[in-house]
This record gives sequence, C-alpha cells and structure tokens, in this order.
Amino acid sequence: MSLTPPYKPIACERYSELELAILRGHHLRTHWRRGEMDRIAVVRPLDLRTRRGAEYLILRDAAGRRQWWRLDRLVSFEPVPG
Repeated sequence: MSLTPPYKPIACERYSELELAILRGHHLRTHWRRGEMDRIAVVRPLDLRTRRGAEYLILRDAAGRRQWWRLDRLVSFEPVPG
C-alpha cells in the first residue's frame, strides 16, 4: 500500500507559466506543501518531467542542489524580480 496520495494534475495555465520561467531562466519564489509541512523557497527551475504518473519540477535550490518536486504539492509560485 502506498502512503503517497494519488497525483492531481495542476492547471494547464500554471504548467505553462512554469515552462516560461524555465525558458527565461527566472528564479521563482515557491510555496510547497507536503502533508502538514509548508516550505517557502526561492529556486531556479530547470525542467518539467513526468515520472510514475506524476509531474515534477526539476530545480536547483539555494544551496545549488538539484531536486525533483511534485507539482501537485505546489501551492503558489511567482517570478523573483531581478
């Protein structure tokens, strides 16, 4: 039995906004939720991928680590000016 909830796709418009941020090389201020934990972080989006029936944002965090974050845990995001 899997403890991970089934994937719920994000809106196509939001997905397109992520694609545009990747193409333009913008950093994003993100708010992610995983269970009861919330995380606010500025990240550099690198790519979008589908794996095992879920969509992921591949990114570099502030420490330069490459990570995969599941898109249905993304509460909000916005480009970071400058």
